[in-house]
Amino acid sequence: MHAPATLLPLNLVQVCFEAGGQQLINDVSLSFAPGPPTIILGPNGAGKSLLLRLCHGLLHPSSGRVLWQGSAAQNADLLRFGQAMVFQKPVLLRRSAVANVEFPLKLRGMPRRQRRERAMAALEHVGLAALAERPARVLSGGEQQRLALGRAWALAPQILFLDEPTAALDPNATRQVEEIIAGISQSGSKIVMTTHDLGQARRLANEVIFLHRGRLAERSPAAEFFSQPRSEAAQAFLNGELTW
Repeated sequence: MHAPATLLPLNLVQVCFEAGGQQLINDVSLSFAPGPPTIILGPNGAGKSLLLRLCHGLLHPSSGRVLWQGSAAQNADLLRFGQAMVFQKPVLLRRSAVANVEFPLKLRGMPRRQRRERAMAALEHVGLAALAERPARVLSGGEQQRLALGRAWALAPQILFLDEPTAALDPNATRQVEEIIAGISQSGSKIVMTTHDLGQARRLANEVIFLHRGRLAERSPAAEFFSQPRSEAAQAFLNGELTW
């Protein structure tokens, strides 16, 4: 029996990113394998969002390499659809909620009836089935974020990058989004997520990556990071002190 084709692990090798004459990501080497969620923490300006964009291929490193090294890493379709990213402010089409979910499935070549079934299942999964025909851009902030997550869930990505997905949401909407993220993780997608919310990181993280001034300051199991951070920068961050 053959092992399923996979993109992972994703390896970053001495990755640097420079813009405007400033080194914003500096010599970061990391590896992401299948498994429970990884949460990226750090003060504002530490490079968290930049790191996600480099991983997802939206930005290219100034130096170093971003390498997909799984058995299907050379498969262009899997490289395109085997990963997804959801932003703090969702990028939504001027279409209905269900059409937003169907669109990437259409790009993948899925037949119309099958993609409608898949899209409705995704909306049901995120609690938006009743709003399937409503224009996506008139949904509330929390509903839009759930829609973006449902669209990602429909693609069954091997790895899902989430950039501060609850930063602008109230506590109830945050709880709903966290439940969806946990469900996506349990379905087998690797979650790599940035957040500024330490409570959320404690709830969701299996491991923590801590960035400081564009460098990897620490990578630890979540329980260890929150109880005994190894770096002085992480200790200061957890104590609420300014670290920039």
